[in-house]
Amino acid sequence: MPRLSYKASGLNKKAYDTLVRLATPIQIQDFLDVLPMNWEKGGDTHRSPAGALKAKKAHCIEGALIAATTLWIHGEKPLLMDLWADETSDGEDHLLALYKRGGYWGAISKTNHASIRFRDPVYRTPRELALSYFHEWFLNTSGEKTLVAYSKPLNLSRLGPSWVAVKDDLWYLDDLLNALPHYPLVPKGNKRYLRRADTMELKAGRLIEWGKSDPCT
Repeated sequence: MPRLSYKASGLNKKAYDTLVRLATPIQIQDFLDVLPMNWEKGGDTHRSPAGALKAKKAHCIEGALIAATTLWIHGEKPLLMDLWADETSDGEDHLLALYKRGGYWGAISKTNHASIRFRDPVYRTPRELALSYFHEWFLNTSGEKTLVAYSKPLNLSRLGPSWVAVKDDLWYLDDLLNALPHYPLVPKGNKRYLRRADTMELKAGRLIEWGKSDPCT
């Protein structure tokens, strides 16, 4: 996979050099873990990697785009996987940046919770990786498990690099992700057998990394 060059990226030198220093998926994840959460207090955002780096905060989608860009800079495919929650619940979707090592899949994840985080490269297929999030994906109010589907990976390099540093929000990426083939995770008829998260799991599910102070502008 050709590397995303400084010139082609559209990033300023400081931003590009920051991502160049993140040479492994673990380093990328460590960077996202200390990047404050974007609580979108000024309204919904879908910032480009350049925009999120400038704002010094990111939510899950913006973090996944930063991770995908960094992988591309290091000569890897910038792959995204879309995870869908049950439309009938209050669950939220989530976006992952995927990578492979030794033929096995792993994931980089920007989240504020203790569970749906980084995945080591031990999964044989994207489906196996998506299933690793199933048990921990529940509503903190009721304990209902709501992860229902995962998407075919989207290779962002096919769109060219224009999304990396654009000033406008990237709402069109939502449409592209939603239009991808999505595959169900719960076998037909088995939803009635699912156990809700117990008291201990609910307690762990309420742990968050970033409070809603949102100190950055």
